[in-house]
Order: sequence, then structure tokens, then C-alpha cells
Amino acid sequence: MNQQNLEEKSAPQAAANDEKPNPEKKPLYVGIGASAGGLEAIQTFFQNMPAAVPLAFVVIQHLSPDYKSLMVELLSKKTSIPVLRAEDGMEVQANHIYLIPPKKNLKIFHGRLQLIDQDYSRGINLPIDIFLHSLAEDQGERSAAIILSGTGSDGMRGIRAIKEHGGLVMVQKEQTAKFDGMPRAAISTGLADFILAPEEMPDQLINYIKHPYVAKADSSHNLIEDESGINRIFAMLRERFKVDFTYYKPSTVSRRIERRMTINQVVDINDYAVYARNNPLEISTLYRELLIGVTSFFRDPEAYKNLLENWLPELVNDPDQHELRFWVAGCSTGEEAYSLAITIREALEKLNITKDVKIFATDIDRDAIARAGSGIYPESIAADVSAGLLNKYFYRKDENFHIVRNIREMVVFAQHNLIRDPPFTQIDMVSCRNLLIYLQPVLQKKVMGMFNFSLRPGGLLLLGLSETVGEMSELFETLDGKHRIFRSRGKHNLMFDRDNPGVPTGRLSQDSSNRLFTGRQQIRLSNDEQVLQRFVDTMFGDYLPLSIIVNDNFEFQYIIGSSEDILRLPSGRPINDISKMVIKELAIPISTGVQKVYRTHKPHIFSNIQYQRDGNNRSLKMTIKPLPGKKGQETLVAIMIEEMTPAHKSDSDPDVQVYDMNNEAKQYLRDMENELQFTRENLQATIEELETANEELQATNEELLASNEELQSTNEELQSTNEELHTVNIEYQNKIIELTELNNDVENLLATSEGGKLLVDENLEVRKFSNRIKEIFNILEPDIGRPLTHLPHRLIDVDPVACAREVNETHQAIEKEVESDSGRSYLMRVLPYQIGPEDFSGTLLSFVDISELKKSRDELETALQEKDLLLDNFPEVITYYDLEGRIKWLNQLACTALERNMEEVVGRKCSEVWCPTLDSCDHCPFIIVKESQKAETGKVTDRQQREWAIEATPLQNQTGETIGIIEIRRPVDTD
Repeated sequence: MNQQNLEEKSAPQAAANDEKPNPEKKPLYVGIGASAGGLEAIQTFFQNMPAAVPLAFVVIQHLSPDYKSLMVELLSKKTSIPVLRAEDGMEVQANHIYLIPPKKNLKIFHGRLQLIDQDYSRGINLPIDIFLHSLAEDQGERSAAIILSGTGSDGMRGIRAIKEHGGLVMVQKEQTAKFDGMPRAAISTGLADFILAPEEMPDQLINYIKHPYVAKADSSHNLIEDESGINRIFAMLRERFKVDFTYYKPSTVSRRIERRMTINQVVDINDYAVYARNNPLEISTLYRELLIGVTSFFRDPEAYKNLLENWLPELVNDPDQHELRFWVAGCSTGEEAYSLAITIREALEKLNITKDVKIFATDIDRDAIARAGSGIYPESIAADVSAGLLNKYFYRKDENFHIVRNIREMVVFAQHNLIRDPPFTQIDMVSCRNLLIYLQPVLQKKVMGMFNFSLRPGGLLLLGLSETVGEMSELFETLDGKHRIFRSRGKHNLMFDRDNPGVPTGRLSQDSSNRLFTGRQQIRLSNDEQVLQRFVDTMFGDYLPLSIIVNDNFEFQYIIGSSEDILRLPSGRPINDISKMVIKELAIPISTGVQKVYRTHKPHIFSNIQYQRDGNNRSLKMTIKPLPGKKGQETLVAIMIEEMTPAHKSDSDPDVQVYDMNNEAKQYLRDMENELQFTRENLQATIEELETANEELQATNEELLASNEELQSTNEELQSTNEELHTVNIEYQNKIIELTELNNDVENLLATSEGGKLLVDENLEVRKFSNRIKEIFNILEPDIGRPLTHLPHRLIDVDPVACAREVNETHQAIEKEVESDSGRSYLMRVLPYQIGPEDFSGTLLSFVDISELKKSRDELETALQEKDLLLDNFPEVITYYDLEGRIKWLNQLACTALERNMEEVVGRKCSEVWCPTLDSCDHCPFIIVKESQKAETGKVTDRQQREWAIEATPLQNQTGETIGIIEIRRPVDTD
């Protein structure tokens, strides 16, 4: 690398400073999300961001609604870029910074900011997600998201939208963030283009906007034209992941490849192909970005509501269905599948029925399937799931929500290639939302054919709001066009070659028996149907007339017999409408007859229908009959056409209607007039609805005028608020007086306290003390605010500072007796200073003079020792029991008799020490004394077969209550 290149690379900031902002050049809109600890990261970012660059910054923070934000003043000191507080309707301009105000959420529409009130009705407010969603929808590829320090997962859903619309995503390194919750959640999505420290982000942003694909609008067109480079990349993707992106939407694929080229600073598509070949990680990243799926719980909630109220009850309430099977194709990270599972569960509970439900959720992305299977989602899903469903079907653990077990067990996740792998069968409902829009028409047609093959007759199909069944409308009935809900008509469509997804395997054909399979169908016959087919093939030439089976849309289903003089294929696009393919003489009778049969469900016969053949007039007889069918099968009719012979003309069957061209034409015209009248009525209703909407708009205008009046009244309210503030000021003055009185009370209590009191804060700095504490510490009034470690004390062998630190950390009180160097004894208590249930604000040291008490206790202990000495020299065995028979004390002669020391005996029962057996203890004198409350005498034998004379006397307190028993033993002389 030469010196010139080194200088150009080392000084991007200086080059950016030399650039002049072009007002006609559309800027890159950068949304910056930050929460706790984000102020320092924001300041660092803008300190390193040069001025006069085509970047517009919108900073979204989690602000307290109760305090005025000082962010404008603080940030203005760190950057020369103008800093503004966002206002409603403000146009976002390059080289400006806009800050969200408190109590507001922020959106952008057509480059202008919109302020909306925060809504806590759902329990959580996510201002970063809200703004990034609107930014992605408004600016698309000219949007960027930066996630800085903060807690929670706000911004996690927003960066998905930014990435799906082709924008840039940057995230702060977790190690550099004071609070890594938001960066960690954003990084976990795998969507971050750059993970950098705040000071490194500006240079990367500047390099990004300088890239030709960002600067030029026609880059996609140039990229698509270079087929060799695109094909090389497609080949690498297919070789590595077994997925062919050839038939994906060219605009989507090109845009995603351009993003990777921009991020890696590569200009030529062939150079990028070489770079991707040498860096396998880049191919993995490109593959992951091509499969980005924007999804959320209950996306388009009205569609789920419509399913729950109108269509799922009919589906799940079918008594013949004991198991329900659903297929969610392109499930991404599982939100769509779990949303459907919850909706089905709600429908079953609403109908009070129980059925086995199995949902097959598939996606081509293995990583997405792994995440979906875990059933763990961030707390930000509370913005998409209602509080009732969140409490019912989720449980919270750490900072995430987990799917409950009964919903999780309904869903089976599997990796599945929708284009190449075989479809599921006997499915009651297929949900495929926002996947078809990424495929070219040839793949859309194949996928729709697979869905039709999978669905049972009458099964439901749910698509995204931007998707439709397209050319496959003959296979699906539209139930709700607005929410894209369709029902299978129960037909079978052509299967497709797995190696050539654009070409169907069947063809329009006519065999030796003149059977016609329509261009859209190829029916596989069962054994019974094959026998019936052989019979029809044999008999039609001799007995059966030309027969045509059609549905209610006049579409061919089957043809028996020769149709060469009756049916003709018109020029232009192929059609499947019998009324347009028969000869003109039969068009009107077939149209009117089929409609009448469907309306009355009865056969209808026309005779003497005149037509020309080989220059001769001929007559036809046409019979139209409904075909019987089973539940779930499509309703069909059979049209049988035969040439009339003189024998037919002599028939006088009253049920046979002689065809009159004029009458039939009149009937046809009447039907058309009725349909026209119906259309007119619908049009009139539409006009009335528009008039109603106009009236509503006028009412809205009046409401706006009323709002203006309300703003004027708001000015008056502000004046009254000023008066309220004056009242609050007086209240605060009263509070100050009360606090002064309380402070005086505390000072007097400390001054008159008998013990010494010393109060220190959490930093062990002196706050208050009483006069008596001067006996312990060398302290004066000016020492308030000084650390406790600076004050000498007179205590011996104890460190009050260490005790205070221990209590400050553990919040557990310490109590001990201490002595001073003056010979005085004190009871020291070190207590935590508690200001709330779990809040502490320092430590209280209390010292009580117990010198006289200790002196009396020592004298008492001396007297007790003298008493013990007297009893130990007593010539008889003395034992003191409590009322449970346990030994409390015994003299030295008793220990000698037992051959044990006092520690081994005290606390044990008489039966364990003296009595030869446990049972013999029942006759011990202390048992008798306990019952009689009188002195008793007797004789007993101990474990060593020694005989003792015993005197047992109850020991009573001053109230006459027996508190123990004294036993005196004298050995009995056996001689």
C-alpha cells in the first residue's frame, strides 16, 4: 500500500469535514436507542462524529416522565452538530440531532417527526422499537439503527424491521456498555452488521454512506445485469446450503447482496464473489440475510380475530374430525406458529370441546427452527400479546417469556424446503404469511399447487396481506379477501418436477376415446374409478351421448365422447369456460340451463336446438343433470348433448322443453338485467358509504375546530396551574418548618439520653451524636461530616469502625460488652439505620454504661462459686433434676459415684444414668414427688447393683410453683 492510500485511509474524518452538505441529497436516517448508562455512550459517539456529513440522527432514550430532561444542554457541549428537542411535524434534516422529549413516543412519516403520548395500557412501553419500526417503513434502505447501553430488550424487534427493509444495524460491544441488556438482546438476533465501541461507530458510518451502492440509486439495475457474478454467488449458496435462489425475487436478492458488498467495502460483484469464496463466514452471513423473516406474535391481529370468530369454529367443530392438522410454512423463529396454536386453543375452549391438534411448523433456516423450538422470547413481546394471553400462555423466567408446556407440545418444528421437499398431507389449514412475496411467479404457482395438494377439501389457507392465490383461483374459494383467508375447493392440481420447478409434469391431451383432461388437472383414479372408466370407454360409442361435466363456474371437469363439432378452442389465452368454447347456438342454452339446475337442483332438458353442420340444418337435444356427491366434494352437473332423430321428434314428453331461441334470449337478457340491477344497488350502497365517510370527515373537521378552542382553554388552565404551584410552594415551606421541629426534637433526645449515641452514614461519616458519646470518642461539634476512622476512641481490644463496616454490609446488628481505658464497662450495640423495608442509610452505635451491673454480677458469680464449693464438700450424693427428669446439676460426690464428670451427665435423664433399666425409672422417688408435690423417701438399686436410700424434695419458687426436684442419696450398708 502506497503512502497516498495510507493517508486516505487514516484520515476519513478530515475528508468528511471537508465535505459540504448537499441539501438535495437525501441523508441516511440514523435511529440511536439507549437506556440506562447510555448518556456516556451517546456523548462518546458524537464526540467522534464529524460535522457536515449527510447523516440525520434521532436519539431515543428511556426518560423519566417526572423530571425535565437536560440532554440538549449536556449533548450540545460535546458536539458542534445542532441538537434539537423533537417537536411534532418537525422535518428531519441532515447534520442535525433530534432528541425524544419525556412522556412521548416518536415516529417518522415522510421524513417528518410525529409525537404521540406514551401508552402503558399494555403494561410496557418500548419507544425504541416504535421509532425503528416507523423508520424502516418510511425510509427503507436509507435507514440505520444503533443500539447502545441499556437494560431490557427494547430495540430488538425494531432492528428486525430495519434489516428486513435493507437498512444498517450497529450494536455497542457488550464489554464497553455499562448495562449490557439491550446490546446483548440485539446481538442475540444475529442481525448486527457491526458490533463496535461507540468511538468506532462514526468512521464505519461514514465509510458506509460513501459506498457507491448507497450513494447511487441505480445500483440494483447494474448488479442484476451482471449475471455471471450473481450466478457464481448462487452456485456457492447452493453448494453450501442446498438452496437455489435463482427463482427468488431479483430485487430482493440484489438488494441483500448489495448490502453485504457495502458492509465489506466491495464495489464489483465479481470481486465480492471472490471475497465470498475465500471467506466461508461471509457466505453464511449472506445466506442468513437472504432468509431474514420479519415476524411477530399475532401479526395483523384482525386476521387472527377473524379466524377465531368466523372460520376456526366451523373447522374444529366438525364431528367427523378427531384430529386437526395444521401447517405453518416459513415459520421463522416460531411466533406465527405459537400465535396459531394459541388461537386454536382459544377456539376449542370457547366451544368447550377437546381434540388432538398437531401443528407442523417448518422453515428452511435451521438456526431459526432451533430458536423457535426453545419457545423463549424477550420481554418486548408484551407489546404484541395482550395481557390476558400473556398471563395464560407464557411464564416469566429471568428477563424472558417462556411458552407454557401445553402450547409448546402442540407444535412440531422441522427444517423443510418448501420448493424441493414433499408437502404434508391431510392438512386442515395452511398458514404461509409474507413468504410468497419473495418468490418469482413460477415458484409462487408451484407453492400454491403444493398447498392445494396438502389441504383436505374445505381446508383453510391463510396468506399475508400482500399475497394472493393469483392464477390458482380455481382451486381456492375466497372467504375474506381483506385478510387473505381462502378455502380449498377440493380439486387436484398438477404436480411439479422437483428438478425443474417451473414446468408442470402434465399436459393437455386427448386419448383414443376422446377423453379430455383439462390443462390444469390430472386426476389419479382409484381402482373402482378405473373399472368405471373402462366401462365408459366401451359403451360411449354405442349408447352414451357426448357428456360434459362442469362446475358452478362453467369449468370443464371431464368430457366423454367426441366433441369435435360442439367444442372449439378460441384464439388467444387458453380458457376453461364451456360457455365460451361451445358453438354459438349452444352458448345461451348452456348458460341458462346450468344456472337453473344449480338453482333448482333438478334436471333440465332442451330439445330442438337448431344448428348448421356441413350446410345442413340439424337439431340437438341437451340434458343437464346434477351429479350426486359426498360431503366436502365439489357440486357438479353433467351436460349430455345428442343429435335428434325423427324418433326423438315424435316424442311428446311434457318435461322436455322445446328450445325457442327468442324466449331463451329473453330469459338470458332478464338474467343479465337482474345482475345489472344488483350491481347498481351495490354501487348505490357504495355511494352512500362514501357520503357517510364525507360526513365523518366533516365531523372530524368540526372536532379539530373544537380542539383549537380546547387549546385556548388550556392557556387558562396553565394560569390556574401557576396558582397551584404557588400553593405547593406554601406546602413546602410548611414541610420545612415541620422538619426543623423534628430536628430540634432529635437534638433534645440525644442531649438528654443516658447512653452514648453516634449516628454515621453509609460512608461511615458522622451525622449526629449525643454528649455521653464523648466518654468513648474524642469528638466535637466540628467533627460532624468527618469519617469515623479519623476519631480516636478509648475502647480496649475492640474496633468500633470494623463493627460499623460489618453492620453496614450485612445489615445485621452486633451487641457485645466492651471496656474503656478508664475502667468503665459498656454494652455496645451497633445497629443498621433503616429507612424502609429493604433500605438502609447508615449505622447507629449505642453505648450503655453497665459498670455497676457488671460489678453486681461478678459478686453474684463469686457467691455461686462458694455455694458450689460448699455442696461439693457435702458428705452425701446430691442431684438436681428439672420436671422432665433431666439432670441440671450434681455435686462432686455424685460424679465420683457415677464415675463420670459433670459434662457427661448434665442434660441426661435419670433412667440413663442411675437406673439399672429404663422401666425401673417409673419407681424413682422424683416421679412420686412430681405427682404428690411432697417430700418422699425410698430405696433403689443402681446400675452397679448398689443400694441407695433416697430423699426427694420438690424445689419451689416464691409463688409456690415446683420448678425442680432435689435428690439426696445415701448408700445402704449391706452388712
